[in-house]
Amino acid sequence: MYETNYHRASSVEGAIKLRGDHEEGRYLAGGMTLIATMKQRLAAPSDLIDLRHIPDLAGISIDGGNVRLGAATPHAEVARSEELRAVCPALCNLAGMIGDPHVRHMGTIGGSIANNDPAADYPAAMLALGATIITDRRWITADEFFIGLFETALEEGEMVTAVTFEAPEKAGYAKFANPASRYALTGVFVAKSADGVRVGVTGAGANGVFRHTGMEEALESNWAPDSVAGADVDPEDMLYDMHASAAYRANLVKVMAKRAVIAAG
Repeated sequence: MYETNYHRASSVEGAIKLRGDHEEGRYLAGGMTLIATMKQRLAAPSDLIDLRHIPDLAGISIDGGNVRLGAATPHAEVARSEELRAVCPALCNLAGMIGDPHVRHMGTIGGSIANNDPAADYPAAMLALGATIITDRRWITADEFFIGLFETALEEGEMVTAVTFEAPEKAGYAKFANPASRYALTGVFVAKSADGVRVGVTGAGANGVFRHTGMEEALESNWAPDSVAGADVDPEDMLYDMHASAAYRANLVKVMAKRAVIAAG
């Protein structure tokens, strides 16, 4: 890794000031993506501003059906939250599938969506739940937030502070995980609410996380596992690598969607 300076911020305002003072600085949440990128010398920030010790960025709050997760909330806390499980067990189950115990205790929801890794789990949930991403500057819908591979609508120096969404009537998540990294070779999150059905797909799209409108329409008509079987998933739109071909991932989208609906009940 290149030489870098470490700063531990104690407030959102302090973190913003530190970032402004260091043009080549980067915010650091759990570091599950950024540190690995630095080790590969694909990123070389002059300064790292640690956000994990800012009280305002942590925790889970639920008001009726409205759920708010602080950006620095680790996956392990999401997975074990009984309050969250009472209104959206699918998100708890998703968090419990991420990586290994070390990753779940260090990685954060804010870091996951800010990096928008094409194989990360949370982006699919954010799309399917119709979540809103809150930053230090504005509120951004999930549909507008995720742009492409490792790309988001975040501007230079903008910080994710929380995510919020209305608890769905039903939701489920299923993924086919890489046996070593536990990243999703394909993951599908389905959610049904008063506004309709939304389906988020991660790990498979050539342009990153995406919604599958065909499956949404099918499930709107009939909320049943077999409804997604006839959906069209074009291999031309899929990623391919040493782990899975585009055609294999296209099939996995249907299989994982069916399992996600079963999980939702």
